[in-house]
Amino acid sequence: MFSLASIATMSACIFLFGLFFALVQNFQNMIKEAEEAVTMIVYFEKDTPQETMDAVGREIQTRDGVGRVEFVTAEQAWDSFKVGYFEERPELAEGFEDDNPLVDYAHYEIYLDDVSQQDNLVTYIQSLAGVRRVKASKEVADILVGFNSLVGYVAVSIIILLLCVSVFLISNTVTIGIAVRKEEIGIMKLIGATNSFVKAPFVVEGILIGIIGAALPLGLLYYLYNSLTRYVAGEFDVLTGFLAFLPVEEVFEILLPAGLLLGVGIGFFGSFFTIRKHLKV
Repeated sequence: MFSLASIATMSACIFLFGLFFALVQNFQNMIKEAEEAVTMIVYFEKDTPQETMDAVGREIQTRDGVGRVEFVTAEQAWDSFKVGYFEERPELAEGFEDDNPLVDYAHYEIYLDDVSQQDNLVTYIQSLAGVRRVKASKEVADILVGFNSLVGYVAVSIIILLLCVSVFLISNTVTIGIAVRKEEIGIMKLIGATNSFVKAPFVVEGILIGIIGAALPLGLLYYLYNSLTRYVAGEFDVLTGFLAFLPVEEVFEILLPAGLLLGVGIGFFGSFFTIRKHLKV
């Protein structure tokens, strides 16, 4: 009865762990996509040679945290500006066909892999020859870095709490089992059973509780997550651009082995240390 109660409670803990893990994975994926959309723009001094700009681009590409670097010529900058500024009156842009007002606005657009590297990258780029100004949004970078750290701290705290609860439950189950079987253990010792022979069933019991308590909620989570993502994708097409869920295979590629190892580990260590404390053979 106590073993079943431990399996049920541990299943609830592993289910919450898996649910929170999936949420964190999706949140971090969304934050990662937001980070990759953060752009830095590098402007050059007037009449900077193309060779110098090419050299700056190569230097930037080698830096940590840089995803990709795109060079925008003065002509491309003007074409992009015309689309936005003269959208209502495109004929007004015709007078600038032979006189590009953005002739000195060739620049690099830098897309980051790790937005936390932005400040260091800005300082480095500003020290390069020919660079006039680096345009970057410090506020957006700080918000993304802070939110990412918050998600990480909350995730670690909840996981530790769930681990402690699970270990406590298995420890209590093994302790009760030792108390109930105290007379049987005494008889086994009298007829020559070794210490390891007496202890082994309790360790196996703890591991089995861990495996079953992890396998059941992981299977349920797989079904629920897969069903939910399919339902959202089918019924709420508008939200798919904002709520881009990770595929179930990608989530469970980490969650499945982690959940099973977690269950086995909790079962083993919970029973092992309880035996050392309460079983005197």
